[in-house]
Amino acid sequence: MVTIQKAGIADADILLSYSKKTFYEFFAHLNDPANMEAYSSVAFTPGKIISELSNPDSEFYFAVFEDGIIGYIKLNFNNAQTEFKEPNALEVERIYVSGEHHGKKIGKHLLNFAIEMAVNKNMKYVWLGVWEHNYKAIGFYEHNGFKVFSSHDFLLGDDKQTDLLMRRMLV
Repeated sequence: MVTIQKAGIADADILLSYSKKTFYEFFAHLNDPANMEAYSSVAFTPGKIISELSNPDSEFYFAVFEDGIIGYIKLNFNNAQTEFKEPNALEVERIYVSGEHHGKKIGKHLLNFAIEMAVNKNMKYVWLGVWEHNYKAIGFYEHNGFKVFSSHDFLLGDDKQTDLLMRRMLV
C-alpha cells in the first residue's frame, strides 16, 4: 500500500537526490546535456532544497511503498506560488514518480491528495505547469479534469521552452 508522508528539513538530502534523479530520468533524453546541467546546477542544490522546505507556504510529500520513495509532489500556497499567488489557489509545482512505478496510479494518488487538500482548504482551483512536449503528462492532467488556460516560458539552461498552464476548478 502506498502512503503519503510529509517531507521536512531532515529529508533534504533524500529529496534533493530523488528530485534530480527523476528530473534527469524524464527529461535528459529530450534535452541538451549542457542545458540539463545548467538548470540542475541551480535547481538541485542543498541550499535551494532547504530554502524550499523552509518556506511555510510550500509543502513536499513523498509517495512511499515498502519503505522506499516512489514519487513526490511539491505544493505551493499563497506567495510561494510561482505565478498568480492567489490565496484560494493551490499550485502543484512538481509531481514525479519513478519510471519503474509508472502505470501503477501513483501519480493519480499524489494528484488526488493535492486536490483533496485544496478542497479541504476551500480553494477555488488547483493549477500546474507542464512542458508542451510532455504529451503523456498533458493527457494525464486532462484525464483528471485539468484544462489549459495559459502558458509561460521555462528556461532550461539557454533553451527557452514553453510550459502549458493547466487548472482544475473546484467550485
